[in-house]
Amino acid sequence: MDFPDQDIDLFGEDYGSDDDQQNKGENNEEEDSHRSSSASSSSSGGSSSSASSSNRSGGGESSSGGSGSGSGSGSGSGSGSDEDEEDNGEVRSSYHCESEGKDLFGSDNEDYCKTPATSPYPVPVLPAIRNPNHQTRGAFGRGRWQNDRGAGLLPRPGPYPQRQNFGYGSKLANGRHDERFVSELKFSKSEETLSRKCITIQEPCELACYSRVEDGDVYFDDRSLRLFKRLITEDIGADLNEGFDTFAEKKDLGSQGFGDLLACIRNKSIPLQNIHFVTFRNNLNKILATAYIRHEPWEMGVHKRNGVVYLDVHKLPERPQSELDRRRCYWGYCFESLATEDPRRADGEGIHHVDANVEFCSVIKTKLGAHRILMGAEMDCCDSTDDGRRFYVELKTSRELDYHTEERFEREKLLKFWIQSFLAGVPYIVIGFRDDAGRLVRTERLRTKDITQRVKMKNYWQGGVCLAFADEVLCWLYGTVKENEDYILQFAPPFNRLELLQAQSCPDAITHHVEQL
Repeated sequence: MDFPDQDIDLFGEDYGSDDDQQNKGENNEEEDSHRSSSASSSSSGGSSSSASSSNRSGGGESSSGGSGSGSGSGSGSGSGSDEDEEDNGEVRSSYHCESEGKDLFGSDNEDYCKTPATSPYPVPVLPAIRNPNHQTRGAFGRGRWQNDRGAGLLPRPGPYPQRQNFGYGSKLANGRHDERFVSELKFSKSEETLSRKCITIQEPCELACYSRVEDGDVYFDDRSLRLFKRLITEDIGADLNEGFDTFAEKKDLGSQGFGDLLACIRNKSIPLQNIHFVTFRNNLNKILATAYIRHEPWEMGVHKRNGVVYLDVHKLPERPQSELDRRRCYWGYCFESLATEDPRRADGEGIHHVDANVEFCSVIKTKLGAHRILMGAEMDCCDSTDDGRRFYVELKTSRELDYHTEERFEREKLLKFWIQSFLAGVPYIVIGFRDDAGRLVRTERLRTKDITQRVKMKNYWQGGVCLAFADEVLCWLYGTVKENEDYILQFAPPFNRLELLQAQSCPDAITHHVEQL
């Protein structure tokens, strides 16, 4: 590769002219004498630049840093200074400060070298960090005098009294003050750990059913089962407040409702020899949802008889409902009436005399992990396929979504909707969205199996984690409770564990059921 005649230094400086470079070979003696006379005052920068210039002028010789060929003549002689010459003809570059010489790194490098090594300013000293709430074990801090091991070796300095319940004291410990305490299950496994477990669940199979009518009588058939109205979109814009004045609220049956489920099991002669748990679906909903929802307390009765654990529903005390609370509760029952066929209601007739006590319950057998479960599940309505196969449909109501409420809806409500439908094998969910005044805005039909895919992309929750968590609870519960003993399983603040407490008695419905077997 040929370089141009004019030499341009890499750092922006031009050394020598074209005439000087062309006449270097002819005026070699004049250049050597000039270099000899100025050897004591010339800088290494000048000799280095001339060496590089002679190399680029086409002498055909290669030069590096401090080789003798950099003198321009190609020979090792030419310099009269002993300091710059050695026996083998190599010239060593020595850098000297020269007023007319230029520094390769610019003018500011010279100022940088003149910077004093010691600064006239004092080094700032930061104050010591005093954070006694995060002391390591054995370190000094306020928590070391008050812990479970008693007082420290040294007394607390000063006339200050001991601080109670600080640091490692009982305030931060999970103290158990309930004398009924039997066992606990701490939530020590993370979501990632539970997601690695593959828990199988058997497809739910319906074994029996029963109906409760308006006067409270129970029949072991499907007379209370309603048919889903496929043209529900025609009722968009309907007022869900219609018929509120004649609304019959749901009564708290207590253990009597569980007794109706047990009576249906006896009536259909369903064997319980290989069954581990008998319960309502509501109790399983609470257990599965606790994998993600850790702020809602609940409890249930636990009674083991003949190897079968009966889970009874316990209703926690609630604050008195306001008029708006009762009206919102009615909106859900009114939508169920709108979305189902009622042969007693003529076309165009309004909603009236809604009775929340009328219900249809299906008795379902399934298997979660290693435990066989027999449960009762209330069904809203049913539909049928073209070939006549019947399936159930879950009906729900919700406030119309916006940007601020969509995430909470998918995190919590869709989780509950999925658990409730998945456990009972309900394939479809129809949601009626309403405004704040109780008017039906729109409806949406969801496939139960599509809900998990909808939230999986947003990483809100995983259905497999709920099943793995429930399997952990059922294994611990069945292995802890003893035969012919009664317990209460509760989830209460601080919401970091499940507690099993001793109960004093067993409901009469369970006692009577065991006697009838």
